[in-house]
Amino acid sequence: MTAPASGGVGAARPWERPGILGDGRILIRLSWLGTAVSCVTSAANALTGDRDSYALSAVPGLILFGLGCVAFLWAFLVAVGRSRTDAIGVGGLYFLEGCAPRSVQVSMLASLAVQATVPLGVAIARPFTAFAVLAPMWALGLAGLWGAKFGQFPPRTAPDGPDCGPDETPREAPGNG
Repeated sequence: MTAPASGGVGAARPWERPGILGDGRILIRLSWLGTAVSCVTSAANALTGDRDSYALSAVPGLILFGLGCVAFLWAFLVAVGRSRTDAIGVGGLYFLEGCAPRSVQVSMLASLAVQATVPLGVAIARPFTAFAVLAPMWALGLAGLWGAKFGQFPPRTAPDGPDCGPDETPREAPGNG
């Protein structure tokens, strides 16, 4: 049994229910927090230049990468559930194209851009700091999670041609009858 798409008690679909993500602002804050951690540790690593301090950016980079993978998969699973009723594209889901307010899209993508360019620049300047370049998975995963949970996608439309929707019974295959 599915709830109605709008109005009434119990109308919220599973991805619309309030939860630990609230209204999505926490995802934006977490994205920028990860960006700050990634940039600060990368810059500190570049300034020290000590081979023993490379873990300074490697550990946060690997943690952000791992958590970003979890967020990325969580976003994908939520989007799969929504794809039954909503037309979700990859550009909309992970890059918030056309599904998020412009301010949210700009903030999330700016976080991703900074999180990608600063550690990359440091890795180019100090070649053994490359682990920090894994950190942008954090911002990408959180952008995807924002899109999956809060993005406004158009409704899915039926494809042209013969169709077997939920209210129809399948036609018998030729020769089975």
